[in-house]
Amino acid sequence: MSFKVIGIGEVLWDLLPAGKQLGGAPANFAYHAHALGASGGAITRIGNDPLGREILVRFKELGLPDKTVQVDDQSPTGTVTVTLSKEGVPHFTIHENVAWDRLQATKHALETVQEADALCFGSLAQRSPISRAAIQRLVGAAPENALRIFDVNLRQKFYSQEIVEQSLRLANVFKLNDSELPIIAHMFATGRTSKAQIEKLAEKFQLRLIALTRGSEGSLLFQDGRWSEQRPIPVQIVDTVGAGDSFTAALTLGLLNGMDLDEMHELAAKVAAYVCSQAGATPPLPLRLRNSFSKLNNDEHSGKSRVNAERAND
Repeated sequence: MSFKVIGIGEVLWDLLPAGKQLGGAPANFAYHAHALGASGGAITRIGNDPLGREILVRFKELGLPDKTVQVDDQSPTGTVTVTLSKEGVPHFTIHENVAWDRLQATKHALETVQEADALCFGSLAQRSPISRAAIQRLVGAAPENALRIFDVNLRQKFYSQEIVEQSLRLANVFKLNDSELPIIAHMFATGRTSKAQIEKLAEKFQLRLIALTRGSEGSLLFQDGRWSEQRPIPVQIVDTVGAGDSFTAALTLGLLNGMDLDEMHELAAKVAAYVCSQAGATPPLPLRLRNSFSKLNNDEHSGKSRVNAERAND
C-alpha cells in the first residue's frame, strides 16, 4: 500500500562549493518519502527560466511528479548560497523575491492535499504573506486524520512567533533541531530543560509527536508520554544538507505504517546518517534503506488500515 505524502513550500537550487544541488526542505522531504515508497510530491513554485526548467528535469529524474509545480512568469526560481564549515555544517544565504514566495492555493493544489495521508510544511516558505496564506489554507484543507508535520526552519530573519504559533496550531507533528528549540521555548515559555520544553509544547499544541535532532548528540522523540533517544550513527560526513528532511520523511513513513517508536527512530537515524555521507540533499538511497517499509507496505494488516483504526480509537 502506497501512502500519499506531500511537501509544501520552497524548491530551489543550493549553490554549494562543489556545484549546485536541488534543495528546499519540502522538496527534499518529498524526494526522500518517495524513495522510501510513498507516492506524492511537492507543491511548490518555480520561475519560468532555465533554472526552473532544470528543476522540472530533476524532478523527473527523481521520480517526482511535476503537476504540483507551479510556474511563475514574473519571479525567478529560488536560489540559496551555501557555505560549509570544517565540520560540514551549512550556512545559508537565502535570496528573496523568488517564485516560491508567490505560492498559490490553486484548485489542483487543494485537491492534492485533500487526498494526502501526510503533508509537511515549514516556516521559511511562509516569509511572504502570499505564500503564507496559501500554505496555511492548504494545510487546513488536509483530511482530519492526515499527518500534518511542521518542520520549523528558522533561517535568517524569515520567521516570527506569529508564524510559528499559527503553524503549530495547524500541525499534529513537530520537528525541530537543537539550535531552534531554545528559540521556540523562549517564544512559549515552556520550561528549563529540553525534555520539559518538549513536553510542554506537546501539551500546549496537542501534538502527537515531537522530534528533536541534535547533530553529534543524536536525536530525541516524544510521543504520548514516551521518550525515545537515538545516539548518532558514525559516518564520514560530506555535508549535512538535507539530512533533517530525510529524517522527517522516514519518521513520516514510520508513523503511517504504525511502527514502534524506537524502531522508526532507528530507521530515521540510519537514513539521515547516509544522507550526511553523501553530497547534496537528494542522493540516491541504497536498496537496504529503500526497502525498509516494503514488508509493511505489502502486509494487509499494516499500513493505512491499521493507522486509521488507531486514529479512530484516539
